[in-house]
Amino acid sequence: MHYQPKSDLLENRIILVTGASDGIGREAALTYARYGAQVILLGRNPDTLQQTEHAINRLNKKPASSLLLDFSHATPESCQQLAQQLAQQVPRLDGVLHNAGILGEIVPLAELEPHIWRQVMQINLDATFFLTQALLPLLLKSDAGSLIFTTSSVGRVGRAGWGAYAVSKFATEGMMQVLADEYKNRHLRVNCINPGGTRTKMRASAFPDEDASLLKTPTDLMPLYLYLMGDDSKRKTGISFDAQPGRKPGPASA
Repeated sequence: MHYQPKSDLLENRIILVTGASDGIGREAALTYARYGAQVILLGRNPDTLQQTEHAINRLNKKPASSLLLDFSHATPESCQQLAQQLAQQVPRLDGVLHNAGILGEIVPLAELEPHIWRQVMQINLDATFFLTQALLPLLLKSDAGSLIFTTSSVGRVGRAGWGAYAVSKFATEGMMQVLADEYKNRHLRVNCINPGGTRTKMRASAFPDEDASLLKTPTDLMPLYLYLMGDDSKRKTGISFDAQPGRKPGPASA
């Protein structure tokens, strides 16, 4: 995406990023901070979360803050509690990027262990829904709120072996569409981003034999992540965007 954001695109914005410890989540949090946002980092690992926080604070922009939430054990109650805690720290949320997620196992559905299915659904779908529901009141206090979910090409066209992950992403696309329709007359837009094959740990676990040097880095994808958080996308809602348009699904090839 050849998008050239203004340097103060996210000035005075308060943005929460889940899965902010590494990969795309970490890069998005850093990028949002560079463009002026006050960033709230959400993750389960206090050490890696703190590393992202320190990296943002070294930018000499607005200081970041961190909140701990393990999606594998998240409940409606724990998410409401977190939202209440957040409401005491910030007056509103201008953006939420749902980046946290797990792959599960790439095996035929007939061979997928039920506990893996439940774990993937809990993290990728249930906890994401519980947290979204809890954060909606804060998002609706913004004049131009942006809620972004992370999807995948296997959440649009099912592919053998992608099991629970694919099903969770189909459901994520559905959740985005329902919310976009429900809030189309409010100051809240809701969209999905499909990052495509990206140089991350999750990608490496899915395609261990792939040449990672052929993949885009999280930094390469950031123009779209900025576009959907800033005012330039104000009228865009209910859309599933590709960060790498035209890229064919599957392993990267030279």
